[in-house]
Parts: sequence; structure tokens; C-alpha cells
Amino acid sequence: MSASLEHQLVVAISSRALFDFEQENAVFEASNDQAYMNLQLERLEIPAKPGVAFSLVKKLLAFNEQAPSGKAHIEVVILSRNDPVSGMRVFRSAQHYGLPIQRGSFTRGEPPWRYLKPLKANLFLSTHTSDVRMALLAGVPAAQVYPQSAHASLEHPNEVRIAFDGDAVLFSDEAERVFQTQGLSAFQAHEKANASLPLTPGPFKPLLEALHQLQRVGTAKMRIRTALVTARSAPAHERAIRTLMNWNIQVDEAMFLGGLDKSGFLREFEPDFFFDDQTGHIERASKHVPSGHVVSGLTNDPS
Repeated sequence: MSASLEHQLVVAISSRALFDFEQENAVFEASNDQAYMNLQLERLEIPAKPGVAFSLVKKLLAFNEQAPSGKAHIEVVILSRNDPVSGMRVFRSAQHYGLPIQRGSFTRGEPPWRYLKPLKANLFLSTHTSDVRMALLAGVPAAQVYPQSAHASLEHPNEVRIAFDGDAVLFSDEAERVFQTQGLSAFQAHEKANASLPLTPGPFKPLLEALHQLQRVGTAKMRIRTALVTARSAPAHERAIRTLMNWNIQVDEAMFLGGLDKSGFLREFEPDFFFDDQTGHIERASKHVPSGHVVSGLTNDPS
């Protein structure tokens, strides 16, 4: 009988999102993939330093160890544009840090996102915008990791903390389109008038749903905590809350900031990762917390 990833939360992650390969990437940018491969081979016995998404991955895998059923609930798979030779260093680095990662695909420059479907991935983290965009078009929650983001706080070793923007991330961008085309007053009036009408799902609704399911099997030793961090304010807050209620999904915290800078609030929440669709929000947040750009919605329309 073949192995299966059914009924698991599958996180696909690029090597640069998991480990700090910025020095090696600079060699690639300045030369070619062969020079990059040679450098990775020279450093085969040197564990790579943790990258931006390292804390998120480490905690998710630790969740497996603490699950009361003893069953693996989360699978992390490397999905990388690296070559197979460099992939040896990725796996060795994972082993060095005690990360039980066993699966990976290394495509030597070819887009790896096409393997997300057979993996049944719930999340894809990559530094390549084009791969993230294609993953989102394929219906997989995905975000572009900012390699220079701050790393996660060490203050919450027993919690996987994840923060989400609302419109164009958890929810569709239908309300955002009203704001962009008609202004704040029209947006507030529109959301108040439609408060009882659930928003259609955004690209990250499936991930939030999967995390909500995992919260039920968490223990005091490892649990999941989620937060909605949105520019919405009253009265537009109600539609967001009622939408989550309609989905039978709960978040632990909700911050309705009315356009305030999110970065200070995220610094206090201390997530292992934050997802937002607007580059300005991500650029500010990344100075304080690990951050990823969700390349979806009106603000990211390439046309």
C-alpha cells in the first residue's frame, strides 16, 4: 500500500524560506547555478542558518510530537528551485535541527508549484513571486516570503502563532474593490448594509479552516493561536465576524485597526508568521515579524 498525505495539513516550503541561503543566492545571482551548486557542495557539512519560516515549521512539526493521538497531523515538504545536489544540504540542515522532513522536490530552476496538487498542499511558502502567483491561481494558499524579515520571537515556545489580514487573504477582495473604487465612506456603508451576508472565501480560508481543525487536538504543550489583523473598523467589523461564524471557524484574536499601522500590533502579538496582500503592510511588518506577501486580489492585479 502506498503512502498517503490524506487528512494531514501539508506545508510545502522552498529552501530559501526555511533556511538562510542569502549568501549562496548572491553567488547564484552574480554567476550561475553551477557556481551555486559548487558552493552548496563545499558547505555540505555546514548546517544552514534558520530562515524566516524556520520557527513556523519547527513548531508545526513539534505539534505532531505533542498530539495526544500519536498520529502525525502535519507534513512539511521541501519544494524548491534548488538542484538535487544542493538539496542534500537542505536535508542535512533539517536533520541537524531535528526537523523530521523526509520529502522534497528539487527542480533546478524550473517552477516547482506544479507539484502542489499531488501533494494536496494546504500552504506554499516561497521567495519567488511567480511561483506564489501560480500557486494561488491553482487554488493553493501561498505567500512570498520576505527573506530579510525579522525572525519569530522565542517567547511562545508552546504556541504556533499565525496572523492573517482579512480582505483578499481570508476573505475575497469584493469589499476591497468597493473601497478602492468608491472610497472609505462607500465601503463602510456597503459593509454595514451587507453585514449579515457572508463574504466569499479568500485564498487563505482553507488554511484557516485546517488550523481550526488542528486547534481541537492541541494540548497545553503545543497549541495553535490565530489572529485576524485588519484595517477594517466598526461598522465593517461585523461582516468579518459574521463571515467567520458562518464558516464555523473561530479566531483567537481580532484586531480592527481602522487603517492604523499593523506593525506595532503584530510586534505585540508575536506571530510565527503574518500574511497580508499589500506590500506596504508587509514591508512594515517584516521589520518586526516573519511576513509573507499574498499575491492576490485587486492590489496585486498585474494588468
